[in-house]
Amino acid sequence: MKITADTSVLIRAAVQDDARQARQAAKVMQEADLVAVPIPVLCEFVWVLRRGYKRSVADISDAIHRLMDGANVVMNRPAVEAGLSVLGAGGDFADGIIAYEGDWLGAEEFVSFDSKSVSILQSQGSRARLLGVLGLKALTGFANGDPPDRSRTAQVTDHSRPEKSA
Repeated sequence: MKITADTSVLIRAAVQDDARQARQAAKVMQEADLVAVPIPVLCEFVWVLRRGYKRSVADISDAIHRLMDGANVVMNRPAVEAGLSVLGAGGDFADGIIAYEGDWLGAEEFVSFDSKSVSILQSQGSRARLLGVLGLKALTGFANGDPPDRSRTAQVTDHSRPEKSA
């Protein structure tokens, strides 16, 4: 059997916070001839471990390396290594992957409003450029950056439910 592992399966196997699901996750992954781990799954995996479970960068890196060491696990290893490199330098795993895949697709430069990501990628030898902050008009479409006065906007009636009669 060849499977694609969802983020929830990887989380259960790594965190072991639900014994029954952890056993099921480990069993299906061990019995599979091939376990495909798509890049978006790993991005979610890192995000959930960092934000939800408050795991350290070292713990997350170890979990990903253990997964990569699985004989039946396939993933875009160079992209994962790029993500781990940025994560290890204090940045976001996903930014490392984005920069790697952009390069692979033919991009010459990573551009972002995220100064930390740009700085880390530059320090690792990547071409990366910090974009300036756009004016509020460009971001919001409002001339002075303020939203329109809501008291003068038309009231919208929800016609999806019939009005209750009194």
